[in-house]
Amino acid sequence: MAIERRNLLAGAAAAPIAAALPLAGRRARAQAANTIRIGVLNDQSGLYRDPTGPVSVACARLATQEFAARGINVEVIAADHQNKPDVAVNIARQWFDRDGVDAIADVGASSVALAVADLVREKNRVMLNTSTATSDLTGRACTPNTVHWTYDTWMLAKSTGGATVRAGGDTWFFITADYAFGHALERDTANFVRQAGGRVLGGVRTPFPGTTDFSSFLLQAQASGAKVIGLANAGGDTINCVKQAAEFGLTRRGVKLAALLMVLTDVHALGLRTAQGLVCSESFYWDLNDRTRAFAQRARAVAGQVPLTMHQAGSYAAVLHYLKAVADMGVAQAKADGRAVVARMKAMPTDDDCFGPGRIREDGRKLHPAYLFEVKRPEESRGPFDLYKLLQTTPAEEAFRPLGEGGCPLVRS
Repeated sequence: MAIERRNLLAGAAAAPIAAALPLAGRRARAQAANTIRIGVLNDQSGLYRDPTGPVSVACARLATQEFAARGINVEVIAADHQNKPDVAVNIARQWFDRDGVDAIADVGASSVALAVADLVREKNRVMLNTSTATSDLTGRACTPNTVHWTYDTWMLAKSTGGATVRAGGDTWFFITADYAFGHALERDTANFVRQAGGRVLGGVRTPFPGTTDFSSFLLQAQASGAKVIGLANAGGDTINCVKQAAEFGLTRRGVKLAALLMVLTDVHALGLRTAQGLVCSESFYWDLNDRTRAFAQRARAVAGQVPLTMHQAGSYAAVLHYLKAVADMGVAQAKADGRAVVARMKAMPTDDDCFGPGRIREDGRKLHPAYLFEVKRPEESRGPFDLYKLLQTTPAEEAFRPLGEGGCPLVRS
C-alpha cells in the first residue's frame, strides 16, 4: 500500500516532538526532585489576617529569596484555612498528597494547629509553627515533626501576667475566646496569678469566631470587683474588647486591662490614644536593635509599609532555618523524611535578624528572649509604627516553660 507523502512528512516532523516529550518529563521530574515546596497556611480573611495573613506569606518568600544563592529551588504557596480545623486539614492533605508540599508554615489558630500537627506527623512532613499560641504544641501534643517558633501561652502568661500581678493586680476576671488557644492562655495565666498569691474571681468564655459585642462580658467583669480583666483572646477580639472597655470608662475607674496576646497590628488599629499604657509581650519588635530594623526595611520593601508582628517575623526566621537544615542534609533526604529535617534543625544553632541567636529544644520549642512592652503615649511616638517602649527582657532560657514540665513524650526523663 502506498504511503502518502504528506503523511510521511507529518510523521517525520512529529518524531522529534515525541522524542522530546520524555526528555521534558524527565527534566520536570528532576526539577521537582530538587525543589522544596513550602505552604503558608493561615488566616487570609478573618480575625487574624492582620497579624499573620498575606504579610506572613511575604516574609516567608523573603526568606526563600535570600536563600536562593544556596542552589536550592524553593516554591512558596499559600491558602486560607478560615480558622476552621476541617478546612485546614483538607488543604494540608491535598498539599501533601497532590501538590508535593514538604513543609507547612505559620498555621495560626490553636485548634487548627493541633489538627494539622497530627496530619503532618502521619505524612512525615514538617510543621513550622510561627503564630499558634497554645503551649500544648510542646507539651502533651508535641511531635517529632513540629517546631514551635515564636511564642506560646506559657511565655505570655509569665511575661504579661506575672508583671501585672507584681504591679498589684492580684485579683483577676478572664474574658476568654472559647477554643483551644483561649483555654490554654487562661489556664497558664491563672496558674501564674495563683502562684504569685493572687486570686481568680471568675471568667466568661465568648463564642469564637463571630463575637463582636463584648459589652455584657465586660460588665460581668466589672461586677466581679476584680482589679484586672485578663483578655485571653487575640486579633479583632482584643481590639473590640479594648475599644469597648474604653467606651465604658472601665480603665478610668481603676480597672486594669491585661491584653495577654496583643501585637503591633492591634495597637496600630486601636491608635495610641486608646491603647496608651497597655502592656503586652512579644518576642520581636521591629525597632529593638540594628538587626531587627534591617529586617523590617527588607520586609517592608516586599510587604508594603505595614506594622510587623512577631508572627510575621517568625515566618521569615523559621523558613530560613528550615532551609539551612535542608541545605545541610540535602534536598532528597529532606523531602524523604520530615522527622530527620526537624532533628537537624534542633541540632543546628539558630541565628537570624529577627530573634538573634538561639536554639530549638528536643520538645520542638524554639528559645529566644521575650520582651515586655508598654504602649507609648501619643506624644512619645516618633512615627506611625513607633508604638512600644521596652519595660523588661526575659532571657531565652527563662522565657518558656521548663523542658521537664510540659509532658512532651519526646523528652527523656
